[in-house]
Amino acid sequence: MLVVVTGATSGIGKSTAQIFAKNGFDLIITGRRAERLAELKTQLEKNHSVRVTTLCFDIRKLPEVEAAFNSLDQKQQIDILVNNAGLAAGLSSLQDGNIDHWERMIDTNVKGLLYVSKIVANKMIGNKKGHIINIGSIAGKEVYANGNVYCATKHAVDALNKGMRIDLLPHNIKVTAVNPGMVETEFSVVRFDGDEDRAKKVYSGMLPLKPEDIAETIFWVATRPAHVNVNDIIIMPAVQASATNVIRKAE
Repeated sequence: MLVVVTGATSGIGKSTAQIFAKNGFDLIITGRRAERLAELKTQLEKNHSVRVTTLCFDIRKLPEVEAAFNSLDQKQQIDILVNNAGLAAGLSSLQDGNIDHWERMIDTNVKGLLYVSKIVANKMIGNKKGHIINIGSIAGKEVYANGNVYCATKHAVDALNKGMRIDLLPHNIKVTAVNPGMVETEFSVVRFDGDEDRAKKVYSGMLPLKPEDIAETIFWVATRPAHVNVNDIIIMPAVQASATNVIRKAE
């Protein structure tokens, strides 16, 4: 079995690659940071005796995405695609929004997901089977103050997940969305342009999910029996009930 994981250099993507490797799946891992990809490849192959291929490209750039996937052995059968690559940039009102932030989110979260999905879906159609797992967010189910464009991109992922499920149904391809609440990764550091102190405050006084929690969920949906498709999952920390309802302890 061969699994593609986008955005595998950190956080949920890295943990997802690790859990699949631990269970004997070969991998294609993608990301923009070549050194991290190489390091993860070495670790997984050494610890789990699986085959790992790295593809280093910017998911926002269609020619790079196409070139990367065209470099693969075209006879390879991709069984599972985990569309994990995504980010938030900035946290401001619409009227004060940074257009560069908007474009980064739209290009990564929506267009990048589409670029990879189209290529891999066509491979799966040729193989007459497959499973695409899209990593969404609670932000794709609700909207919160100053989250405008990020929420819009994750609402787009939610809609695309439903559309893929319908379009790929005749081809024996499963489609699932996993929508996390608060997960402590590099997410907030990226959102706040590297401001680690500000990022830490996002999770202060509460116990967020870990990347491993989401990876375990992804692995679970990917390993259901052939007749079972999990369409959609929302997974939250026990102390979080919605995008903005969180219980925090005084520090």
